[in-house]
Amino acid sequence: MLEKDERPASPEEMLRVIQEQSAATSKRLNGDPLLLYVPWGVAWLLGYTALFLHYGLDGRPYAPISQMQGVALLLVAQMAAGAVAAVGIVRMNRLVRGDSSIRGAMYGHAWTAGILLMVIIGARLGPLLPPEENGLLWGGGMLTVVAVLQMVGGALWLSRPMFFSGTWVAAVNALGLLLGAGWHALLTAVLLGGGFIAIGVRWRLRS
Repeated sequence: MLEKDERPASPEEMLRVIQEQSAATSKRLNGDPLLLYVPWGVAWLLGYTALFLHYGLDGRPYAPISQMQGVALLLVAQMAAGAVAAVGIVRMNRLVRGDSSIRGAMYGHAWTAGILLMVIIGARLGPLLPPEENGLLWGGGMLTVVAVLQMVGGALWLSRPMFFSGTWVAAVNALGLLLGAGWHALLTAVLLGGGFIAIGVRWRLRS
């Protein structure tokens, strides 16, 4: 007779194991939300809060922060966030082979190219614009790159959270650009900065 521990697993137990393994695999393929979302949230919270304190909502600065200081903080924070997010993408890419691996590598290079191109555009055209429009060029341009690449990444990996997070970035960015520099900075800091931090932490705790 078979001992209790040697009995064949029931269909229910086998189904439970399959579901658990499937969930674990999906989690690994979707990446670590702390690496993919929280770094962007921190970067936007810091950088756009600094810009908001510079612009204010009534045309008067709320703190002695220059536009150049705000933009510099935003650029440094976003470059750091991009580097951390790249680590998450690399980890995702290690789990796949063949065409999927190549697709992931190309996607990572697209992030680098997009951010560098935006830096070149901002450096070239920014000085030709009034100060507030210059800030919108830098802030709105960077968010456009992030929004588009998040949506593309969601389409590549069939990740609804990634696609809809890119859609959310695009919507907030568009509204802020229509309202002006101060509102753009405030909405981005709160809705995108704080929002991405909350989403990343929540998804990590649920996974």
